[in-house]
This record gives sequence, structure tokens and C-alpha cells, in this order.
Amino acid sequence: MGFKQELLKKIQIDRLTEKILATIGPSGTEQKVDKGLFRVLLEMAEYRHLRERDLDLYLPPEGSKNTHILVLDNDLPFYKTTVSDIAMRKSPTVKEMVNIRNAIKILNDSDVVVSKKADSVKTVRHECFSRLNLSFSAGDIEAIALDGAGSLEHGYAEGVQECLDLFAELLGYQPAPKAFKMDHHRIIGPVSQKDTGEIVFGPIVCFNLMHNRLFAVLPSIGSFDLIKMDWYQEVMNGAEKPSLTGAEVFQFLKDEVGRGGYSPS
Repeated sequence: MGFKQELLKKIQIDRLTEKILATIGPSGTEQKVDKGLFRVLLEMAEYRHLRERDLDLYLPPEGSKNTHILVLDNDLPFYKTTVSDIAMRKSPTVKEMVNIRNAIKILNDSDVVVSKKADSVKTVRHECFSRLNLSFSAGDIEAIALDGAGSLEHGYAEGVQECLDLFAELLGYQPAPKAFKMDHHRIIGPVSQKDTGEIVFGPIVCFNLMHNRLFAVLPSIGSFDLIKMDWYQEVMNGAEKPSLTGAEVFQFLKDEVGRGGYSPS
């Protein structure tokens, strides 16, 4: 698998993790974790499924340093014990329950639980990441830029957005803060906040989804700078010229990766 595919897989893992975490409620609530999504993440990490009694257990991948076993229930607990011990604690028989030692274990599993809920999800995400090769060369970055420019030229919006996703991942760009959002635009860039509460955004990369128009606004803009904010709105509306347009934007992003990031003047 090439670098582009590996990076796309990392983005997929991150997005899947975010969706799963969003379904996890506080302890003691009735909110149910999305087990279907979590199964997908477990499969991506190559966990091995085992059905024991009425339990869905997941054993760590072959060769993993992690030896803990996950129970796929609403708490998503990882256990540092054996399959048979987990089965007795989580789905005991009547014979097992009448044994006093077993009863103590059934009532309190804190001695063998390693993690639950969000911490367990993050453990599985880490296993997914451990299977990726994210090393890259200048040629890999050039290829992404060329793919993006080609998609733009042929009006392939999905391809343009995919390449923007890749550069956003490489550069740490985030979606536009509220003050900079525009309908029907995909807008990304680095975001920071001053002690005064002012949001600083930029360089700003914008893709007009309605008109297949890609452009960039340089350098960064502070949300309290009303003159620059007005100019930004004029650029977005097409009344003012942006700093870069079309394939120039992908060239700029490629160069930013090579420089290790953008430093606003």
C-alpha cells in the first residue's frame, strides 16, 4: 500500500474513532455505544473475535504487545485475565455463582479491568495506527498535489476534497471556525487563539463546492480585524482576488509540507 492510501486509512481511523466516542455516554447512563462501528475498528486493528457463552470477546492481534481481552458490551472493558475467567465473571452459571470466591469476583472485577469506554477505544485506535507506514518522500507529496490539480481540472470535486483531506492531515489544518465559515465552501487552515479570545485563521484554503473553484487567502486573519475580515468576505464572494487560485493552491500546500508548515509574516 502506497503512502497516499496509508494516510487515507489513518484519516478513516480517526473519523471512525470520533464517531464511536460520540456514542459513548457517561457511566451509569442508558446511552448505548455503537458496537457496529466499534467492530469495524476492531477488524481494522486485526483483533480476533471469539464467541464464549453469550459474550463477544476480542483477542489482541497476533504479535501484539497487548495481551488484554476486550468484551464487546456497553462499557467496552479490557481485561487482564483469561477467557474462562471473563466468562465466569460476565456470564456465570448457577454453579459458579454459589461459590463464594467466584461470587466476590462476579461482584467486583476491578482487579482485572484495565480500561473502559473511551480509553479502550483509544487503545484499539493505537493498534490500528501501529499497522500503518506513514513515512513519505518528496515524490509522495508531489503526487498528491498532482492528483489534486488533475481532479480540479476535470471537475472531480471528490478527488479535490480527498487531496485537501490529505494536506490537512499533513499540515494540521482544521475546518474553518464559525466566523470564517461560508455555505457551500470547504474551508481549512491552521487555527490558533490569542489570550484576548481572538481567533487567528490562516493561511486559508477554500474550495467552492458549487463552482469547483479552489483558492487561498494569505497570510492569516484575526477575527477581530474588521478590515481584513471584510476583505475576506469580499474574496469569498468573488468581489476581490484571492492570493492563489487553482493548481497554485496545491503547489503551495506541497511547499508547506516541505517547509514543515506555514509561518505567517
